[in-house]
Amino acid sequence: MSIVINLTPELEARLQEKATQQGQDISLVISELLARLLDWETADTEEAIKDIQQGLDDFENGRFRSFDEFAEAQR
Repeated sequence: MSIVINLTPELEARLQEKATQQGQDISLVISELLARLLDWETADTEEAIKDIQQGLDDFENGRFRSFDEFAEAQR
């Protein structure tokens, strides 16, 4: 599958430099970077959802503190 994107000259140069340093084709470098970014985004989203659910569960079970208590603990 081919996708065409427009890059700034600066970004293209950075990607080309990375590809050269790794001894790889720029297309492969870009593909690997995009895959890592998508994996990270998926993991980050799943972690955020898990943490939000934990907060909701804690609240429903009476495990919470007032904002003033929270702010004092942060100081």
